[in-house]
Amino acid sequence: MHRSAIPDREHFVVVVLDKKQILIADDEVNLRRVLAAQLVRDGYDVHAVDNGEQAIATLAEHHIDVVVTDLRMPKVDGMTLLKHITTTYPDIPVIMITAHGTVDTAVEALKVGAFDYVTKPFEQSELRNVVAKATRTRELSERDVAITDSEHGRFRLIGQAPAMLDVYTMIEKVSDTPSTVLITGESGTGKELIARALHENSSRNGKPFIRVNCAAIPRDLIESELFGYEKGAFTGAVTSKPGRFELADGGSLFLDEIGEIPASMQVKLLRAIQEQEFERVGGIRTISVDVRLIAATNRDLSLEIAAGRFREDLYYRLNVVQVHLPPLRERKSDIPLLLEHFVRRFNERLKKHIAGFDDAAMEYLLAHPWRGNIRELENVVERSILFCENERIGVEDLPAELRRSTAEADAMATTTPVDLSSSPGGTEDATRVRGLKEAVREVATRTEKELIVRALRQSNGNVTHTARLLKISRKSLQTKMKELGLREGS
Repeated sequence: MHRSAIPDREHFVVVVLDKKQILIADDEVNLRRVLAAQLVRDGYDVHAVDNGEQAIATLAEHHIDVVVTDLRMPKVDGMTLLKHITTTYPDIPVIMITAHGTVDTAVEALKVGAFDYVTKPFEQSELRNVVAKATRTRELSERDVAITDSEHGRFRLIGQAPAMLDVYTMIEKVSDTPSTVLITGESGTGKELIARALHENSSRNGKPFIRVNCAAIPRDLIESELFGYEKGAFTGAVTSKPGRFELADGGSLFLDEIGEIPASMQVKLLRAIQEQEFERVGGIRTISVDVRLIAATNRDLSLEIAAGRFREDLYYRLNVVQVHLPPLRERKSDIPLLLEHFVRRFNERLKKHIAGFDDAAMEYLLAHPWRGNIRELENVVERSILFCENERIGVEDLPAELRRSTAEADAMATTTPVDLSSSPGGTEDATRVRGLKEAVREVATRTEKELIVRALRQSNGNVTHTARLLKISRKSLQTKMKELGLREGS
């Protein structure tokens, strides 16, 4: 096998682009209709139900990105629905809608795992902003990966490479201390798992673990997100609201993507970390808290300091203890262990009985650079198991990004490389570039069609189940099938 011929992921386009899917659960018909209409206008696909029981059924049937739920509903209430989601679908952000008299319950919901809440009556712009923030957080969370306890690792991380053993040792030493920890590493390496391990293995276990993805929050809202605000502090602040520091009191606050904090906020964050006190936006009362801070970044903060985008004093305050997670390409000996875990997980989820990967497929997996780290590996295993019809996964079952497609090879072989130095701006170069783009587009279209056909076959032609397998909406799948000349029931 010529490993150099394995197609790089950058040569392929995304198979299906899809709208985000929002689930609204509220027993007030008019409110449900207004919210659904507004979110549809904003470009979302919306599923609206009138109780928590229907919401649970919808979650099982569709690939939901964000849930908006009323706190009080018949059959299954919002808090019960929240607990179901945090257990079964931990990556889905939940936004609670609450009345004035139940704000304390809403705050408790945040500590349980809700993403945010809005209080009736609220302006539509407030909910729209929270939904936009939640969808962005959902996108960013998909870079991370969740792994259960395993005999091949610790702290819900899998790995026996020397670098991972060093990480386990570091967690043991610093988890039950008040020291601030900075977790570094590329996206998809599992930084949030380290943060949770530090919290769960400390005396703060059982107290709130509050996560904030700084990259998902608009720059002008980061202060109110962290420190809260008082009623009337700005347009739309119809009630007072605690910030994440308050919610984390007694527990741990995890600031993911800390490098995204704007410079104007960094001095206020530094003071809050050092003094363990702050004021809400628009408030004059100083609030004291007991919070253990954990931060994470995929950036090189020393370069950010040199560029003037990150305060040096804040960096030293965060970097009391540093835990670095190595990228997957630097611990490839752990790939077979991870594959074993993911095959077992997706066999159960997809009701399959795949024994694993054959030797040829394993060669491809070990040769791949894994720029998306463990999250990319997890997605590859899921897609491969989904389409595998044999006992073991072979090269033909791997995604097109990982295998040498005949169509890709033909396209690249028949396209003359562009030599811009020989005729700058010439029509011959332009023709060659267009030819290359057309060839890649044709390969992408064939890949899309193959993916959808195999998913339809896997679900016995059921379009709804096929859409769920592909993690897109039914409407988007139908549109794509029409474009590709595929008919329902084919």
